[in-house]
Amino acid sequence: MPAGRPRRSRAVFGALALAALVCVGLLPATPATAAPSIEEIEAQLDKQWEQLEPTIEQFNKVRSQLRSNQKKSADLAEKIEPLALQAELSMNKMSRLASRYYKTGPGSDLNALLVTGSASTLTDQLALLDRLARDEQEQIAAVVAARDKYDAEKRKLDDLIEQQRKQDAELAAKKKQIDAEMKRLEQLRLTAAGYTGSGAAQRIGPCPATYIGGPAGVAVRTACAQIGKPYVWGATGPSSFDCSGLTQYAWGKAGVSLTHFTGAQWNQGSTVSRANARPGDLVFFYSDLHHVGLYVGNGIMVHAPRSGTPVQMQQIDAMPIAGFKRVG
Repeated sequence: MPAGRPRRSRAVFGALALAALVCVGLLPATPATAAPSIEEIEAQLDKQWEQLEPTIEQFNKVRSQLRSNQKKSADLAEKIEPLALQAELSMNKMSRLASRYYKTGPGSDLNALLVTGSASTLTDQLALLDRLARDEQEQIAAVVAARDKYDAEKRKLDDLIEQQRKQDAELAAKKKQIDAEMKRLEQLRLTAAGYTGSGAAQRIGPCPATYIGGPAGVAVRTACAQIGKPYVWGATGPSSFDCSGLTQYAWGKAGVSLTHFTGAQWNQGSTVSRANARPGDLVFFYSDLHHVGLYVGNGIMVHAPRSGTPVQMQQIDAMPIAGFKRVG
């Protein structure tokens, strides 16, 4: 036992000596894990948002299609209702004619001959009745055919609406997950010491950089007036927006109707080159077109960037450009 003491003393002395060397800087200390920089946090947010935004635009697509198909179904129902009533009335009329003929029978034809004393008159009357019956049958057939056509179209639409409702519910569940993830990332941003970040809207020079008249000018001025308003996905204004909601709102004020979905807006415009782009054109980003902004000139756009970042101006080269489209 006494022999072990010197070993413990030497071990303790060695540890103290090592600590002293570290303190005076002769030996390097083990580096602590550095907190992420503001740039690293922003890069992480951008990367995460690039993965999340396609789901948001898919949600917008399904929601827009669902509303459109529900309206079509309601319009078809309005067309079917009078046709169904007309077919029912015509069939009831034919049923009454058949019932009356069945009750009176062929004997009535003979009575008519005895009363009129003219076979030709009776023949003319029977021919007229026959022609009226055929005309009535043709009218009924036409009405029923139209009714059945609308019925078939409505059944297809209703089946599609049911599928889209399921998709809508699934995407609404994903929305909760996305919101939770974005809150986590925003909290990460707030943990950066002294970070004021992109919570304030950016302005790069005047907005618009170059003013033009007409509907495009109205759209640009409208978009510029929204700078500073919050990003809320699925929102189309007037107090908050997502990217395609902002462009829809801006052009809506100019009298041009756009669908609340980037893919549809891409198809609603005509292609223009970057060299020929002018204020009011839509500028799309990424190969799947999941982001859009409103070009205001001089390489600058107004757009709703992402959750936690308000509507603002930004250089269009900040993201990979897919192309420009002109609407209106």
